Order: sequence, then structure tokens, then C-alpha cells
Amino acid sequence: MHTGLERWIECSPPPSSARLGLLFNQASVTSDLELAADYLARKCPRQLTALFSPQHGLWGEQQANMVESDHSWYQPLQLPLHSLYSETRRPTPEMLEAIDILAIDLQDVGTRVYTFAWTMLECLHACAAAGKKVVILDRPNPLGGETVEGHVLSHGFESFVGGAPVELRHGLTMGELVGFLCHIHEIDVEVEVIKMPKWERQLWIPGTQPGTSATWIWPSPNMPTLSTTLVYPGQVLLEGMNLSEGRGTTRPFELVGAPFMDAADWLAELSKWELPGVRLVATRFQPTFDKFANQSCQGLDLQVTNPELFRSVETTVALLASATAMWPEHVRLLPPPYEYEREKPPLDILWGNAQLRTTLSQIRSGDLQWLAARDLIRDTKPSWNERFSDFLLY
Repeated sequence: MHTGLERWIECSPPPSSARLGLLFNQASVTSDLELAADYLARKCPRQLTALFSPQHGLWGEQQANMVESDHSWYQPLQLPLHSLYSETRRPTPEMLEAIDILAIDLQDVGTRVYTFAWTMLECLHACAAAGKKVVILDRPNPLGGETVEGHVLSHGFESFVGGAPVELRHGLTMGELVGFLCHIHEIDVEVEVIKMPKWERQLWIPGTQPGTSATWIWPSPNMPTLSTTLVYPGQVLLEGMNLSEGRGTTRPFELVGAPFMDAADWLAELSKWELPGVRLVATRFQPTFDKFANQSCQGLDLQVTNPELFRSVETTVALLASATAMWPEHVRLLPPPYEYEREKPPLDILWGNAQLRTTLSQIRSGDLQWLAARDLIRDTKPSWNERFSDFLLY
């Protein structure tokens, strides 16, 4: 599948006089796996003048949660590489001074709390102020565009893991998000979206339809496979709790557990939920870093058996509610800071409001049966259709 990167050059290349900037990382490649910067430098000689990287750095080397990347130099092209996850997350006027057009080519994972969309938002604000054009080189949403999950972000809970009222699993591409972001934030900036010629909304993972590619290059160190993207919309909520989400193992977000748990008992309790599309397997694991580093954790292995039926957010709410009910003396919220939010609990900005935290606290106090947490899961697709119909490109 040709993404917006190749289609831009093939069908509507930038003017030969335009100085180009590129926001990208190691997952920004052509269908032949050529890195975006090298491809543009080859196709548009002497036009590429500045490079930018998002969270985790150009090569995805940095871990999450305010582990910043330094500004550096891209040696193969002898170009400056500005980190947009450093002392600033918005390009400065000095960074934009050398360019006329900022091209954004980032592989999103279809989940609101992944920071690439919010780096794009910061770029929109900066380019509007500097009078620079933005070109979005669109890429597939690996979760497709037909299923949405989780609550819409509530006003007052905006952060760098959520800058607009969208669902946890949002069903949009970066090219579709950009139109909504400009609208909701009233950003007056020139934007061009280069669409993908063959992507369709039902393609929940690239490669499920003839003629598309299943190549996956991780866009961040804990998003190693397409399977990770399936569980991430819900499992990322574990970052707000003292349960391991599998960081420090070879299965980030596909494992969950803690040293104080009994995996067999937890599995038996979760049978009440009848969770579709997933098999939960009792297991043990020992993270090498992050939560419970070098400690043996009992927990569960999430084996997705039917991606079309599987609902990650519902599954993780069941995990959190049942764990809270079974180990109330151990399970707790983690305090801020989290992704530059220093006041609100991390779980609140991940979920998008305080409702999940409030429900879990009621479970902890015994005032609410944990199965009542099912009320947190509801179908948001009708309101999604109404809010995004004007911005859909596929």
C-alpha cells in the first residue's frame, strides 16, 4: 500500500522552490522500506532543510512518560534534527524559520493517548503562528475505522495524552484527525492531506485485504507488533495504576499482573464478564524494568482470538474492576506527574474524565459491586458519526 508519503511525490509534489521540514520517525517509510527523510531528499534534491522527531525519538529508543530526546543531527543528510519531546513539544519560531512547508509523516496506533496526534496539534498551532503550510502524509489506522471504544475526553481533562474530545479508540487516521483538530481548536493554518489510494475503513489491520502490506515497524519501543495495537486502547489505562502492563517484558500491554496477585483466582473471577474475542491465560512474568522490576508477577496473558469482536477497553475495565474488588488493600492509583500533567491523577487523563477512578474508589469502599463497572462501557458510535462525518476521508 502506498501511503501519503509516496503519493505526495507521485501526484502532487511540493513546488521546487519550497523548503521542506519533516516530522517523522523510524516507522515513516515507503512501501520499499526507505526512510521518509532519505526518500524526500532523493526525490526533492536540496529542498529538505530541517527534520523533527516525536516522543521516543527518531529511532524509538526512549521510554515513555517524560523521558525526553535531545536535539541532534541527522548525519546521512547533514540536517538538524529537532526533538519535539524535549524542553518543548511545540516547534519554536527558530525551528520553523528554515522551512516553508512542514510535512508530517507519523504512524499512529488509533488510540487517543498516543502522543503523536498531540505533537501534530502543537505543530498546527506553531505553523499557524509562523505562516507555514502543513502537509499530512496519511498512514493507515492499524485498528481500522469502523470500531470506536471508550469515553470522549471531557473538557478540563486535556493533556499531552489527549488534546481534543475524541474516544480512546478513535477510528480515525491522522489525516482525518487534522481536520477535526483545526475545527475544534479554531486553528487558521493552511493544511493539505495526502490521502492513501487503497485504504478502507474496514481494514482493521494492514494486510487483511489483497494488495495491502502487513509490514509493521514499531513507532515506539513498547509497540513492537500489530498485536500490541489491538490491546493498547484499554491496556494503556494500566499506566495509571500499580499493576504492571508488561513493560520490561517482550509482551508489553499483552501482559498484566503484580506480585501480590493470584492468577488462577483472578481468572476465575473474570469468567463472569464473558469478554468477547479474547482468551485470558494465567501466567507469571518478571519485568526487567519499570513496575516491579526483577520481581515475579502473577497475572494474565491476553490472547486475542477474534480481533473484530475483541474490545480492549471493556476488557481492561474488567481487569481493573475485578482486581480492585479482589485485592483492595494492594491495588491503588498512581500519583502524578504523568506526561507533563502534575495535578490530575494519571488515570483521569488517560480515561478522559474522573468517572473510572470514581467507580474504582466505590468498589474499593464496598459501596458498589464491581460488576457495576460495566456501566462505564457504552456504545459511542452514534455520537462519533455525528461529530466526525465532515472530516472522514475514507
